[in-house]
Amino acid sequence: MSPARPARGNAVIALVNPNTNRATTTMMAGLARESMSAVPPAGILEVTVDRGPAMIVEPRALTRAAAAVVQCVRSLQSGSFDAVIVAAVGDPGREALESTLDVPVVGIGQAAILRAAALGKRFAMATTTPELVASLGSLVEDYGAAGNFAGVFLTRDGPLVLAADPQLQYVQLREAAQAAVEAGAETVIIAGGPLGGTARRIRESSGMTVIEPVPAAVRLVQQRLTGGPAGRGDRGQDPVPEVPSDPSAF
Repeated sequence: MSPARPARGNAVIALVNPNTNRATTTMMAGLARESMSAVPPAGILEVTVDRGPAMIVEPRALTRAAAAVVQCVRSLQSGSFDAVIVAAVGDPGREALESTLDVPVVGIGQAAILRAAALGKRFAMATTTPELVASLGSLVEDYGAAGNFAGVFLTRDGPLVLAADPQLQYVQLREAAQAAVEAGAETVIIAGGPLGGTARRIRESSGMTVIEPVPAAVRLVQQRLTGGPAGRGDRGQDPVPEVPSDPSAF
């Protein structure tokens, strides 16, 4: 765990990286800060799990990450945060935390799927992890959005190859997103917390409507901090977030 605590006084959102890569935590926290609205004023507490997978690429790693996230958050000082973002698209540990904490708990997968559902259009996911396709599909069903889901579209190379080559990652994820659009999707979620920088690049460089999971989670948390439902026990029952005039901004 590596908390870099913001100044107290404003709301504090603990962004928890379920893998052990601290550079990924810093990248996602930067995206979160950039997407923060002014209300409520909030800071990001960067938290990296002490143990678990370095990269979540298959279901067993997702299970290990869930246990690591729960243990990590429970070890944080009581009262040191006002909300939690679980920063992996599989939302490992979100349900367990939500059932025990008295603060909003949001997964980036949850937030991205709910935002896609709010648009009321056909959506898909583009990602680098073929072994997680079934898990991602199940997550969409859990959040009640399967009716408009066009499926998961994959890169040609796997996550380890693409993590080592950011430009190749961008090229192949953009190709996967374009394939989703050609198959009928009108909105594409770039599914992966560590893919956040690439997701932003694709959104800014293409005409596609791209949903970035980390900014979507920040917006949902901030809504809940201002009085929206805390989300306890509401898989598939989350209120549909308000859709901005430019949905691709999320």
